[in-house]
Amino acid sequence: MATLIDRASGLGPGASPEYRELIERWERKAEAAPVRRDKGSGAADRTISDVPLKPLYGPADVAQLDLTRDLGAPGEFPYTRGIHPTMYRSRLWTMRQFAGFGNAKQTNERYHFLLSQGQMGLSVAFDMPTLMGYDSDSPKALGEVGKCGVAIDSIRDMETLFDGIDLGAITTSMTINGPAAIALAQYIVTAENKGIPRAALGGTIQADILKEYIAQKEWIFPPRPHVRIIIDMMEFCTREMPKWNTISVSGYHIREAGSTAAQELAFTLADGFAYVEGAIARGLDVDAFAPRLSFFFNSHSDFFEEIAKFRAARRIYARRMRDVYGAKDPRSWQLRFHTQTAGCSATAQQPENNIVRVAYEAMAAVLGGTQSLHTNSMDEVLALPTEKSVEIALRTQQVLAYETNVTNVVDPLGGSYYVEALTAEIERQALDYFDRIAEFGGMIEAVEAGYPQREIADASYRYQRSIESGDRVIVGVNAFEKPDEVQSPDLLKIGVEIERGQARAVQDVRAGRDGSAVEASLAALKRACAGDANVMPALIECVRNVATEGEIVDAMVEVYGRYVEQTQF
Repeated sequence: MATLIDRASGLGPGASPEYRELIERWERKAEAAPVRRDKGSGAADRTISDVPLKPLYGPADVAQLDLTRDLGAPGEFPYTRGIHPTMYRSRLWTMRQFAGFGNAKQTNERYHFLLSQGQMGLSVAFDMPTLMGYDSDSPKALGEVGKCGVAIDSIRDMETLFDGIDLGAITTSMTINGPAAIALAQYIVTAENKGIPRAALGGTIQADILKEYIAQKEWIFPPRPHVRIIIDMMEFCTREMPKWNTISVSGYHIREAGSTAAQELAFTLADGFAYVEGAIARGLDVDAFAPRLSFFFNSHSDFFEEIAKFRAARRIYARRMRDVYGAKDPRSWQLRFHTQTAGCSATAQQPENNIVRVAYEAMAAVLGGTQSLHTNSMDEVLALPTEKSVEIALRTQQVLAYETNVTNVVDPLGGSYYVEALTAEIERQALDYFDRIAEFGGMIEAVEAGYPQREIADASYRYQRSIESGDRVIVGVNAFEKPDEVQSPDLLKIGVEIERGQARAVQDVRAGRDGSAVEASLAALKRACAGDANVMPALIECVRNVATEGEIVDAMVEVYGRYVEQTQF
């Protein structure tokens, strides 16, 4: 039977007498120490994702670790320690704050403010009607215009959004999935109207529709035609936009829906591999498109688990891209990702505590080797962030980058018994999920069967129960509460006049354009959707003729239909 020493410290039979004596002395002290009985002590033996933990890790816990096979060096396969040789010693991560609210003019003003404060790239948040493919004057948009992001109805809004910003000199990320191809077409036409060729544009569009069916639920078409559109985008960008990241495969929303760290990792990578397989089936060379794939992860509150997750993600991705999909270019093996601190960890109670949470989550992302980072604002759980709270969030990154010295050493936690053991365990769990997904026939089939949705729901339930039972402490919520607290922070409010003004604006756009050109371009789009032609050129022509997003979506729905989710529970 394993002794407490073997179980707790990872001390194996090859340990020296001196080290064994040292650990035996620790064992006696540990066994004599009192057991915690306070609130939250019930979670001391497992991570936030229920990975079992020992009180101490040692050499035996990494006995299977092969330094060349599993760790390598930074910038070398399998990239566990980072995708660049010197990481942040050469270049800091991109500080890319997510922003969008109201109309395009208001959001443009926020972008200019953020850039003046040292932000390095733009990240667009769209409102719900835009994300779902409805124009602002649609009855289905009522009450939602500009509330959770910026309203973009046509090329005219996109032009206003980036007024005074050199799109050839800055990178832009757009978080939009269902109508992603339309948003990309709008961005291309906006740049070309400024004299900037599409080949010069740098940035990312999320476009990850599979995670919408799994977690965020912002879809338009059924899965298979939607994936076809994504492959069209990948093909188009590979040929015409060499600096553009054609898709950002997103685990962020999977985690926000309640998944564990291993589920976030497994389902995100499985989604990404489904797109890789689709592009290869289209006839694209994996090394022609893989270097422009990017990923988007959540950084939750379990500090070491998040670091381990990021390290495991790089290792799994590198091996799979090389050994399964036959990529030969080392750039195709490198997992590049953006990170956002966990919105689901923020609390409405004592919102200033969110500043502290975000700082730790941001540090975990940096120690995990992220390429860009968004830090949430303290008031986002209550409303769209104010300018002041956005500034604090950005300053959090700047303090991390310039004052903590965590950028001085590459992968400083590499070799930690605990971190390496946890990295291997999360990798093992993710690979187990790959096996189960394969039993369904692939990720699209698994999504259609509701498998990842059910797994996430079960994990979310377990986590919520741990909070309600007091096993896990959430400061200000189930411990250290302030029952008489009065919430009175300054909040950003989007008034009804924004919605009314945006509705009038899109109606004015329709009245002032060439209607026959719009109808002709929409007809051409429907023919492209019904056939095998790449839809991107037809979408660009629709945008150029000032067709609205809602009109474009309606034309495509005539061919593909709208998706209706099947009940899983």
